[in-house]
Amino acid sequence: MICKRFYGTILFLATPFLLEACGGAADSNAGAPPPAKVVEVGDLSLFHVDHPEQYPLSTAVKREAVSQLVVTGTVNPDIARTVPVITLASGRVVDIRARLGDTVKKGQVLLRIRSDDISGGYSDYRKAVADELYARQQLDRAKELYEHGAIAKSALEAAQDTENDAKVTLDTTTEHLKLLGNDPDHPSGIVDIAAPISGVITDQEVVSGSSVQSYSANPFTISDLSYVWVICDVYENDLPSVHVGQMVDVRLDAYPDRVLKGTISNISEILDPTIRAAKVRIEVANPGLMRVGMFVKATFYGLKKETHTAVPASAILHLRDRDWVFVPAPDQKFRRLEVRSGDQLPNKQQEILSGLEPGQQVVTNALSLQNAIDNE
Repeated sequence: MICKRFYGTILFLATPFLLEACGGAADSNAGAPPPAKVVEVGDLSLFHVDHPEQYPLSTAVKREAVSQLVVTGTVNPDIARTVPVITLASGRVVDIRARLGDTVKKGQVLLRIRSDDISGGYSDYRKAVADELYARQQLDRAKELYEHGAIAKSALEAAQDTENDAKVTLDTTTEHLKLLGNDPDHPSGIVDIAAPISGVITDQEVVSGSSVQSYSANPFTISDLSYVWVICDVYENDLPSVHVGQMVDVRLDAYPDRVLKGTISNISEILDPTIRAAKVRIEVANPGLMRVGMFVKATFYGLKKETHTAVPASAILHLRDRDWVFVPAPDQKFRRLEVRSGDQLPNKQQEILSGLEPGQQVVTNALSLQNAIDNE
């Protein structure tokens, strides 16, 4: 027991000397990270230029304009000018003379059908011709007998009634053959299906050799595209800016420099619950450029005046899908401001909808300044 206590005392007394030999007392901050250094970053929108006088300035001017609402839409056929091609005869398609997208004229043969309905219709027609001939002969005989007092007047009236019924049946069977697309005087098992109107084939449901049933799916659909509909989505908050009868500027994405005029003919009473927008229908006269499915931008003009800014078009820099201008700043610097540009104006001017106030100065050639900044 004495030896153990002595040994423990020696170990306890030696501990400070061991720590001192290893580098002194333990540092409580030895495991802490070094203090953070804060590096100040300057304004990234400011750019220093050695010779700012090389970049001439222009003063933004005030421009009064009516309020505008620009929405996107698509070209659709006018339903009132869209007509299905109907066949009253069932059969098999033996010849197709038009295709989807073709422009056709009224009366032009679109396809030919071999139909057994013609055989039955022609049989009824020939029977009606024979019955009418027999009834007419009976009527002529009854008239002659009545004139000689050989028959009563009631017998003559009965013969006349039979002749009238035979004529009605003959007329009905004749018209039925014509509706099936056949000439009673020149019967044929082939039926020609013609275009009911002039226009463009916007739908095709048959191919060569397919079967066609009367009053079933229409073989073709023809649309008169001289006038078309532009269908746009207008958000709920923007609906007060549009009304039926309002004139609209329509620009096709394919022809952005061509402005077409349209009129709002309908504003849907039901909102799309997913995007909270109403369908607005615009009627536009088609100069031949508009094709079904094309994307357009429609501009609605309000009655309220708005104050915008106008600057030279060269003062606007298009960078990363945004528009910017450079304004002078102290100490030989220029500040780059983001703006929202509007319409192109006469005399090489550009409208600024937001981001710049009238009276502010801007660099006239923004692209030249940006190139100098990039090359530094």
